[in-house]
Amino acid sequence: MRDDASITAEVERQLTEITRGAVDIHSTEQLREKIERSIRAGHPLRVKAGFDPTTPDIHIGHTVLLTRMRRFQQFGHKVIFVVGDFTASIGDPTGRSTTRPNLDGETIRRNAETYKAQAFKVLDRESTEIRFNSEWLKRLGVSGLMELAAKYTVARMLERDDFKKRFRGGTPISIHELLYPLLQAYDSVALQADVELGGTDQLFNLLVGREIMRDYGLQPQIVITSPLLEGLDARESNGKIVGEKMSKSLANYVGVDEAPEEIFGKLMSISDALMWRYFELLSDLETDELEKLEKDVAAGELHPKKAKVRLAREIVARFHDSSAADMAEEAFDRLHRRKQVPDEVPEAKLDFETGPLPMARVMLETGLAGSTSDAKRLIKQGGVRVDGRRFTDPRGNLEAGDHLLQVGKRKFLRIRPR
Repeated sequence: MRDDASITAEVERQLTEITRGAVDIHSTEQLREKIERSIRAGHPLRVKAGFDPTTPDIHIGHTVLLTRMRRFQQFGHKVIFVVGDFTASIGDPTGRSTTRPNLDGETIRRNAETYKAQAFKVLDRESTEIRFNSEWLKRLGVSGLMELAAKYTVARMLERDDFKKRFRGGTPISIHELLYPLLQAYDSVALQADVELGGTDQLFNLLVGREIMRDYGLQPQIVITSPLLEGLDARESNGKIVGEKMSKSLANYVGVDEAPEEIFGKLMSISDALMWRYFELLSDLETDELEKLEKDVAAGELHPKKAKVRLAREIVARFHDSSAADMAEEAFDRLHRRKQVPDEVPEAKLDFETGPLPMARVMLETGLAGSTSDAKRLIKQGGVRVDGRRFTDPRGNLEAGDHLLQVGKRKFLRIRPR
């Protein structure tokens, strides 16, 4: 039987790892009590996170939440992956200035299958319970919905920032949007969740869950929110990471299904400050290991690039495998180190909305050539490379995407779509 000292140490270890990088915790003391009871009783916590399958593909920004779920799994807790097939048909109003369009059932089912397949690249399949919230929300019926709706006031709902802005601005708010947080809260009632996880934009919905659980005679869930991950182009300013959140529309993302070399190269392009942010939110390294890594870099005992390689290898191996990580590192080494690409490469954002851009024009607009005729001459002479490959057509186009351009031996420029 474990003594109190070992239990206390284990509680603190779990608390450190599962809340690492968290923004909101309601509340830390209650979470500590739940973890201790779980250890003493030998019963895992039930940790819930909901995902409305409104889009089929995910990027590593989405996996911040999955990584926190994975940390709970590593301590033996039960993770419940809730597919919001019922709530997706309504549309989460979080962060919306207008009503979200409804999705049809077939689109929801197709997106859900793709999303699950990608999520299991992070989560342990054996210790993940998958539930569809239509299972209990369809059974709720009109009388159950009325009972649920009676537990919350319109005034309380309008305290929510996005609803408040829309109401003051005269933008319509549909009744079904007001019901969404209550339906999400009822997921927690149906599953008797001990903990619910979400992004910072979900805090209102998660706290409604705490209140509604009390109304149903259940112990309120612990709420833990994770930050929205900044995109690849974020930088440090006055000690803070500044930049847009990761988004496909901003082309500052790493896709879960991208090729190993692409994932590796993109992660190697981030700033050193952003690297530590990604380590904190995405890595399986425990906190003491991560702190040692940071100290070694700060003391000059380890080059920051070596730490970045460790991060890139870990993420590639997670979404592919360790041999893919080996090959991706070797490909990066061939392209960058042997061609002596500098550690800091300037960037330029180009508008590819109308399609590929003439390479000569790209070189002129980004300062890689003084004129289009100069650009074409450099291309003809074999002095231009795109992603390590020689570009030889003076009338050729640069396709949309992230690219590393090299002109001569010493001019480098990273191109990103605007």
